[in-house]
Amino acid sequence: AFKTVVDIVLLGSAYVTLEFGKRLIEAEQGCSFLSITTTYTQCGSAYVVPSASAKAGLEIMTRSLASEWGKYGMRFNCIAPGPIETKGASERLDPTGQFLKDVPQRLPIGRLGEVEELANLASYIVSDYANWMTGEVITFDGGEYPYKAGLFSELTKISKEGWDIIEKTIRSSNRKSKL
Repeated sequence: AFKTVVDIVLLGSAYVTLEFGKRLIEAEQGCSFLSITTTYTQCGSAYVVPSASAKAGLEIMTRSLASEWGKYGMRFNCIAPGPIETKGASERLDPTGQFLKDVPQRLPIGRLGEVEELANLASYIVSDYANWMTGEVITFDGGEYPYKAGLFSELTKISKEGWDIIEKTIRSSNRKSKL
């Protein structure tokens, strides 16, 4: 499985990008390349070693070619989306629907992303409105990555009354330490 995924995701993307890029250089024609990866390239995750490895390589290729071929009028960017329900992925990876049912609880936004939102971002990135953007990997995940990164994110589950108790405890502790 590892070789197959790397062959398709990383090598397939590299071969196509390099072939088109060389033709565009020869034709003196600029363009915008956009790749789609995933957020787990930043930290890894269980059960995704082939995918994470290949997509992390794609992100480095994106940044490297932005640096190398920018002089030819080419831009290279990447979107790393978080959980967005799509029919194909959901049917294969979550046939019972249990996994996706629980995901919104891990997202500060409180819902899955929508395909249209990803399409809107992609349209902007490849448009002339973003013609100074290159070499970027945009995390697009409803806040999931920073939320999962810290232990204190769990404090979002504390009620207003709980916060009042915490504040009272801190103020009391601060008064005692000044004595």
